[in-house]
Amino acid sequence: MMRKQDLANTVRNPINASEAKQLLDHLEKWDGRVSSQWKVRANANQVAMERGDPFDYVDVYKGLSRLEAEGTLRASDRAHLNQALAFLVEELANALGKTPEQARDQIASA
Repeated sequence: MMRKQDLANTVRNPINASEAKQLLDHLEKWDGRVSSQWKVRANANQVAMERGDPFDYVDVYKGLSRLEAEGTLRASDRAHLNQALAFLVEELANALGKTPEQARDQIASA
């Protein structure tokens, strides 16, 4: 159970359409790097996912997607990749009024 006074510090509002467009732009222009050490990478991705910031979800998704293309994903990487994608799909579908499939297609084409 959560106290009412703690709610504002615990739950954030969903992103709006303008923020969704910024998120897609960030997704398209992302040019970050991920650690080559799996344990460091897994810890960083876990922290990013726990922050609950959709822009962090993009960082996790894009970094691990690139590693997946190279064929070097570990089990923890795959779990974070799937979780980041699911969270991004939900955020974008809600903000843009699209189906999850349409949101997933937008993410894949970015």
